Amino acid sequence: MSAFLALLQRDLRLALRQGADAMLVILFFVLAAVLYPFAVGPEPGLLGRIAGGVVWVTALLAALLSLERLFLADYQDGALDLLALAPQPVALMVLAKVAAHWLTTAVPLIAAAPLVALMLGAPSETILPLMAALALGTPSLSLIGAIGAALALGARRGGVLIPLLVLPLYIPVLIFGAAAVEAAASGAAIYPPLAILGALLLAALPLAPLAAAAGLRNALR
Repeated sequence: MSAFLALLQRDLRLALRQGADAMLVILFFVLAAVLYPFAVGPEPGLLGRIAGGVVWVTALLAALLSLERLFLADYQDGALDLLALAPQPVALMVLAKVAAHWLTTAVPLIAAAPLVALMLGAPSETILPLMAALALGTPSLSLIGAIGAALALGARRGGVLIPLLVLPLYIPVLIFGAAAVEAAASGAAIYPPLAILGALLLAALPLAPLAAAAGLRNALR
């Protein structure tokens, strides 16, 4: 556990030193959401109905922007080789880096999501379900994204390859995340889609670090 916390603190410090990367993710999230009214029209009723889906799609795409740097810097400077030789399991190292990625990327997105949703005209009763869905769904996005980042590590076009690998796996999270917001807007029960998001997270939590660790070992050969 001490090794996990030490690596988590290290990655958080590095992310704070490179704060511009996190700001770019938030800026992309906001700007991408702002473009939707120009495409579909400024009609408030329409924007309010699609606001939850817009927030989820833009949050998903914003999370994709930061996946390439999940392991790349440590791979280039040799730190990843040293971490792989440590007595701790590689999967534990992956989990620490995923936790740092979620804290520095997804948490700011969750904080900005209510403002973006209200700006698009989302009903106020959908804000809390939206934040709950994002809180349950975004860890799965980071965990699944770690698999793609590990598999594409060292590839010539890794930045293009990662979205191709992870986007199909993101679809269930996107569907049930948007379904929770839609259920809140229509007055239906929000717990079934939230429960499915929780189940997806519980499945990804043990499996994704193991799969990403196997990808890292292959990249370090």
